[in-house]
Amino acid sequence: MKSINLKVVVISCFIFTNSLLSFGQDEFLSRSEAIALTLNNNYGIAIADNNVLVSENNADLLNSGYLPTVFGLAGMNYTVEDQRTDRDDGESFVLEGAQSESYNASVNLDYTLFDGLGRLYNFKRLKESYNLSKLEARETIENTMLQLFSVYFEVARLTENVEILEQTLEISKNRVKRAGYQFDYGQNTKLEVLNAEVDVTNDSINLMNTRQSLLNTKRDLNVVLARDLKLNFNVDTLVSFIPKLELESFLEMAKENNVRLLQSNSNIALSEYDIRISKAQFLPTVGLTGSYGWNESISPASAFFTGSTRQNTGFQGGLNLRWNLFDGGSSITQLKNAKILKDNQILLKQQIEIEVQRDIANALGNYENLIAVYNIQEQNVVTNKNNFERSRERFNLGQITSIEFRQAQINLINAETNKNLAKYEAKLAELQLLQQVGQLLNIQF
Repeated sequence: MKSINLKVVVISCFIFTNSLLSFGQDEFLSRSEAIALTLNNNYGIAIADNNVLVSENNADLLNSGYLPTVFGLAGMNYTVEDQRTDRDDGESFVLEGAQSESYNASVNLDYTLFDGLGRLYNFKRLKESYNLSKLEARETIENTMLQLFSVYFEVARLTENVEILEQTLEISKNRVKRAGYQFDYGQNTKLEVLNAEVDVTNDSINLMNTRQSLLNTKRDLNVVLARDLKLNFNVDTLVSFIPKLELESFLEMAKENNVRLLQSNSNIALSEYDIRISKAQFLPTVGLTGSYGWNESISPASAFFTGSTRQNTGFQGGLNLRWNLFDGGSSITQLKNAKILKDNQILLKQQIEIEVQRDIANALGNYENLIAVYNIQEQNVVTNKNNFERSRERFNLGQITSIEFRQAQINLINAETNKNLAKYEAKLAELQLLQQVGQLLNIQF
């Protein structure tokens, strides 16, 4: 299975619901589109996916040590030398510039028949390393998803705040007009007009600042999506929460799905393979060798023999055994250290289990608290809307001052913006809880 499938499986959960519009126009960026763009474009995810590909290549049969080694050899030697041979009868034979030549070529094979099962456990270790790399990639994707929605929800919050401030500014502008008419007809003083104009100025500045913050946050989101920073878009401001029963079922399976616990289990398995690989060094290694070769040698004439040419062609095979009876103690030390490292991984898992329990409890507590705050803020908006409408009626009838009306308006603005903040904080807390229970990538956004 290609590592890219890790992303494909996740992307399949999030289908594009709206096509992208041309450059320069505001597009509607749904959550599913944002997720798909992030999975496809984000640099951190791309790097994690490449790491998975490397681990997958390492865990392949070609890197297992189970296949033989086949290699070719070829060579030649050329010698020019002066030879002098003294015979028993007192005569000497001198040969100047005697030339000798030899050529060889062969195809060779080396294969390990048995290495104390070290090859087997090393191959299993590579497979487990591949599984660990997928878990690490999953953790990267989860963290990136939280980063994505943290920025996405901030864009949504600021978008709603802009709408609130636009409505507030429109009300303040109408108030300036009304105050101006009343002043023209002598129904109020210039002070009322000036107060209304000051409120318009403040509302305009607040709107301008919020719009600028919105533009900046949209650029932040484009960075996460790894796309053109100039692209403008609108986001989905509707938020729904997971039913309580479904969330409880996720909590029950948290221990089996939390990515940190799964990584700790994988690290313990790797430590166990390291121990077995170390033990394999105490057993013999049996190897098989074979070759098919050709040799040719050309010898010059000598005092007793004429020059000759000799050729050899044929197969050669052999079986060898190597057993390190004592290697200075390095194998024993390696085995002892491997056992200690496994103990460390077990202790680390116990620590992670406690930390995960704490993180889940904290995430659940934060989520429940923020949901309660959001519900309170919703009711607070209803109350402040009623208060504002009554204050506006009384202000129009001249029963309250502009200062009292403005206070009711500010209270409504604060209530609505606080509700928006509570809504997106609660949703982000829900996603953080889903990450802790290992379900962040398994839900529909």
